[in-house]
Amino acid sequence: MDRLLEFLLRRFVRRGSLRLTTANGSVFTVGDGTGNPVAVRFAEPAAQRKVLLDPELRLGEAYMDGTLVLEEGTVADLLALVLGQTPDGMPPNWARPQWALRYLHRRLQQFNRRARARRNVAHHYDLDGRLYSLFLDADRQYSCAYFETPDQSLDDAQVAKKRHLAAKLMVREGQRVLDIGSGWGGLALYISELCRAHVTGITLSREQWQQASERAAERGLADAAQFRMQDYRDIDESFDRIVSVGMFEHVGVGYYDAFFRKCAGLLADDGVMVLHSIGRPEGPNVTNPWIAKYIFPGGYIPALSEVLPSIERAGLLVTDVEILRLHYAETLKHWRDRFLAHQDEAARLYDQRFVRMWEFYLAASEMAFREQNMMVFQIQIARRQNAVPLTRDYIAREERRLRALEVGARPPLRLAGE
Repeated sequence: MDRLLEFLLRRFVRRGSLRLTTANGSVFTVGDGTGNPVAVRFAEPAAQRKVLLDPELRLGEAYMDGTLVLEEGTVADLLALVLGQTPDGMPPNWARPQWALRYLHRRLQQFNRRARARRNVAHHYDLDGRLYSLFLDADRQYSCAYFETPDQSLDDAQVAKKRHLAAKLMVREGQRVLDIGSGWGGLALYISELCRAHVTGITLSREQWQQASERAAERGLADAAQFRMQDYRDIDESFDRIVSVGMFEHVGVGYYDAFFRKCAGLLADDGVMVLHSIGRPEGPNVTNPWIAKYIFPGGYIPALSEVLPSIERAGLLVTDVEILRLHYAETLKHWRDRFLAHQDEAARLYDQRFVRMWEFYLAASEMAFREQNMMVFQIQIARRQNAVPLTRDYIAREERRLRALEVGARPPLRLAGE
């Protein structure tokens, strides 16, 4: 098995420097010697065998279980090296059969009917609320920040993200806004307070719903910003604006047509919608099996080629598309650094295996953006051609207006444990 592993790794790792110690004590180095050197050791033959047979699933499991030990470098360094070998996001050649099987079954994995969608959300978002306060910003924004400058703080970049989205929505006083996947309520509260709009936020997470509702009450915005535990498929109202941030990744590729048909039915004739989602650049693919099993069951990162046809079939018009490239990589780096700085607290909430799982998740996500060209897209959608101005100048003007209003706004409400 050692010889087979060395043979395959020599064919796969062409860049970087990876030294591997097998469970039997054999040592070999692969790569061209560039970059940060990484050294790993298998503590058990079983773990080595499993990683060899199914690296996409078993590498993360081995790190979680402590059977893959980092002797030099960090797990982020290891994942940068591994993911950097395949910028197209495809696994090594010897793992392609598992990939093909997963691709054939991807719609079944993403069969996100209402009950299953709620269970999937609870798996990730209904964890102990103190966990998220360890690494997110004060407003608990759990999606890609918008870095206006390279040295901008995470908190300021998350405010910039909310400002950028609100500017594209062009929300006016008194309008009705639907926030699909409202999280802990930060964007909805921003829009209701600064734009003086009536915002309805929906989520499937009980923890998020409760905290968002409490935050609205504490800010005196309970009438302007209302939150519900509700599936998007069960909304039956009309809205001037619709926004969805970081939720579309949970819809499932088989439900894209239904999602946009529902949005078309909810959006006023002169309405505007902005969809903010992680996207993949290389076309349709599958969800990484480790991410699907441990982090986001039922989740999938879409390609634009999978999204745009569904928008067209729903009778909606795409009025603007913006690609945010490395913004999420920088966001995830901030999250990973903060999480590791508080890993002892995370271990007290759960255990060391959980800490290694989340470190692997944050590092793998960051390196997917840095090494495999993952990106975030913001698609602006309307029902009519004249719903938005003819040029994009209005976005900067609206951002300046909102920035001025932020100066006089109250400081962000901090959550318990922060």
